[in-house]
Amino acid sequence: MKRLMNKIAIVTGASREKGIGTAICRALAREGADIFFTHWSKYDRGMNYFMDDDADWSQHLMEEIRSYGVRCESMELDLSQSEAPSMLLDEVHEKLGSPSILVNNATHSVDVDFRSINADNLDAHYRVNIRGTFLLTVEFARHIEGKHGGRIINMVSGQDKSPQPGNLAYVATKGAVSTFTKSVAIELAPLHITVNAVDPGPTDSGWMNSELKEYLLPKFPMGRIGEPKDAAKLIVFLASEESEWVTGQIIHSDGGFW
Repeated sequence: MKRLMNKIAIVTGASREKGIGTAICRALAREGADIFFTHWSKYDRGMNYFMDDDADWSQHLMEEIRSYGVRCESMELDLSQSEAPSMLLDEVHEKLGSPSILVNNATHSVDVDFRSINADNLDAHYRVNIRGTFLLTVEFARHIEGKHGGRIINMVSGQDKSPQPGNLAYVATKGAVSTFTKSVAIELAPLHITVNAVDPGPTDSGWMNSELKEYLLPKFPMGRIGEPKDAAKLIVFLASEESEWVTGQIIHSDGGFW
């Protein structure tokens, strides 16, 4: 029996073939969920891990997801824009119906240390990681209040486990997501909407070079580096009815990374 039949899931940030967002879409769809994902290739094109095949990935992913026997729609969306959350929810309602699962996976991450951090790069992180995530979370809750319960899963990066020097804007904004998760979960619990965050640890989603993998591998006691499907498996559980008693948690699903 598929765990997510008749559920509609929103997944932000599924722009690349090897990305965590793509793995999440696949895993949810295999469990029967209809999928609506966002993509924003303009951001990814500026990264050194962007592959030529990623340019048209959104269309390929839609076709793949539909081959699982579920519905799938997508839209190109810049989550740094203040109107993006309401635009997204309106589009999901029009194309698929009322969603019950939201995965806030889209993120902005550019390494900056104390010498290079400035108002512009700090604002770029804030607009996506904090404002985009927070506003989409509350818009989602407002849309389904009084209709049915739901599941919200936020992606974080272990800021509460250890310092991450050299990545100040990212860790500060993702740390805010962790704090927000714990508090908004209490507000939404009476509505039967759970809110949790997943820290997948360093994940080989296409951005790691061989030197970095060699450095990270000894820090994984299980003997391998995390893969996108590892995070996706946990997210399926958190999106399902089996997780109805789990809320306000920051779950470190990182293979014991230290």
